[in-house]
Amino acid sequence: MARAGQGGQQSQAGGTAASPDKRTVTRILGVLGRTYPDADCELNFSTPLELLVATILSAQCTDARVNMVTARLFKKYRSARAYAQADPATFEEEIRSTGFFRSKAKNLIACCQAVVRDFGGTVPRTMDELTRLPGVGRKTANLVLYNAHGIPGFAVDTHVARVTNRLGLVNTDDPEAIEALLCPVIPRDRWGMATHLFIFHGRRTCAAKQPRCPQCTVRSLCPWPGKR
Repeated sequence: MARAGQGGQQSQAGGTAASPDKRTVTRILGVLGRTYPDADCELNFSTPLELLVATILSAQCTDARVNMVTARLFKKYRSARAYAQADPATFEEEIRSTGFFRSKAKNLIACCQAVVRDFGGTVPRTMDELTRLPGVGRKTANLVLYNAHGIPGFAVDTHVARVTNRLGLVNTDDPEAIEALLCPVIPRDRWGMATHLFIFHGRRTCAAKQPRCPQCTVRSLCPWPGKR
């Protein structure tokens, strides 16, 4: 995990961001935990490889759409080697509806080629190894580590970034900075669940364009000036 220096993490404006208040973070996560007791990964998968593929496809795409695509994809491609040997043009058409299908196809095929070449066809279990794979950043790696391997990981996607900024926990859009600021104030064994709680809140209540502020269970703890 990236760590902030002793002077703090750089904010959006280039200043230094203070560490979030641990009690506030704990209180917010407690409320969100009661609000979304079923919070979990919404991508369908049964193996680490399937989650890796689904997560790469989920960039700029809804989980519902990805699940529709992978329902067919997982029946055809049952191993990293199968993806590694996929015909690029055919694969592009199979994932077209997820958007950015050319770059996703290129990354997924290259990623699985690396999994076969460097890891014997098995999805690795460390941050360093995962982020060496084409198309895999810290967000994807953390999601795979926690949801597929049960290894603590705090993934920062657009929902996590939006919610934590609005709640005043951070003041930066940089995913690695958000991870570095929040991980020290959240128990390590709660990192993965915290990710799901922030994502659920972002999808169900704290939407980007039309947040449901009157129904928000953490409204009293939210300093966001744009709340309604």
